[in-house]
Amino acid sequence: MHQKPFHIIGIGVAFSPNLKANIHESARLALLFKATLVLIHVGEQSDQKKQELEEILQPFTAQNLSYELVFKTGDPVDVILSTSEEKKVDLLILGAVQRENFLKYYVGSIARKITRKANCSILLMIKPSVERITCEHIVVNGLQDQKTEQAISSAFYVGHTLGASKISIVEEISQQEVAINVDDDKSLRKATIVKERIKLREETRIKKIVNEIPKKYLEAITINSQPIFGKRGYSIGHYAQVVRADLLVMNAPTKMTFWDRLFPHDIEHILTELPTDVLIIQ
Repeated sequence: MHQKPFHIIGIGVAFSPNLKANIHESARLALLFKATLVLIHVGEQSDQKKQELEEILQPFTAQNLSYELVFKTGDPVDVILSTSEEKKVDLLILGAVQRENFLKYYVGSIARKITRKANCSILLMIKPSVERITCEHIVVNGLQDQKTEQAISSAFYVGHTLGASKISIVEEISQQEVAINVDDDKSLRKATIVKERIKLREETRIKKIVNEIPKKYLEAITINSQPIFGKRGYSIGHYAQVVRADLLVMNAPTKMTFWDRLFPHDIEHILTELPTDVLIIQ
């Protein structure tokens, strides 16, 4: 298992009320990860726009931030995706709303459309801040999947870089795995035993993954393994919200079809109602 460092960080910038906060967040991350920052604006270039962006970036260029401004007209989704490919962006940062109504969800916001199509990792920010807010607690998906090891490994890489103090690895377990009708004490004991066996199995699997992570990424981080029973995607989102996590890390879906968008499951639950900032590892 290996971490995929973020060498080039991209962000889609719009001249909105959140412009300064979005740029400050992305510039701080670029400095922390020792990465180049690519700012992508969908629209015509002008001296006024360039000057405004450079003025916001000035405190970070004073710290030797490496950055590039890209102005390109066209469809926002196409421009941001094509520029990310062209500039070999490893991590793309997008501002996102916390909740979408069904119509907006069905049609798909720009952030959701990009998330579903991007070939790089995505960071969805719901509450960008001009001043840095420390990332203390990270929740990461521990679902049994071929991409989960990379997601967990990346969570520790990110946690180490951001100075997080706690990482909770959540293994979502379907209720179907405990398909026992509880109608008396005997069936209740049986269901309890089955749940405990599943929890032990999941904790053992997660421990093997963590043991493969370089020791330097584990230093000063409290690790919590948390099996939970419930609907995948919804359960981990609810958990992250309840524990007030600063960041939720998920592995990217293998396939996204029309039916996935119409009848949401797994990560689509997260995209519909973001519990916190969400990092999707590609």
